[in-house]
Amino acid sequence: MGTTSDRRGGDRLLCAELVQMIWHDEMGRERRKIANLEDISLTGVCLQVEQPIPAGTALAVQYGDGELLGTIRYCRHQDTGYFLGVELAEGSRWSSQHYKPEHLLDPKELVENAMSRHSAEKARVS
Repeated sequence: MGTTSDRRGGDRLLCAELVQMIWHDEMGRERRKIANLEDISLTGVCLQVEQPIPAGTALAVQYGDGELLGTIRYCRHQDTGYFLGVELAEGSRWSSQHYKPEHLLDPKELVENAMSRHSAEKARVS
């Protein structure tokens, strides 16, 4: 997703889960929308939404019986919608012990599994 989103510290885990976002618009009105949680790390999340929300906007991401607080660092339009890069607040770090999205995938594990299969197949052929 580009260099801005690559600045996030910690390993990113891919996910696909609906969460609720709550923020205040430019007029101070509370807004609530459903977003797709695209990825998550200790310090941030990426959300896919239908309409843009300005960078610098504070928001809450609600899931189940908890929430994460953060600030939108970027909003980018892509073919399937808008992607929001959200930096989580210092006191609102993500932990898989606290919240584990139903569809969670670690890209590093995919690479490791693929390399193991390749090595095993190569050894079998030799």
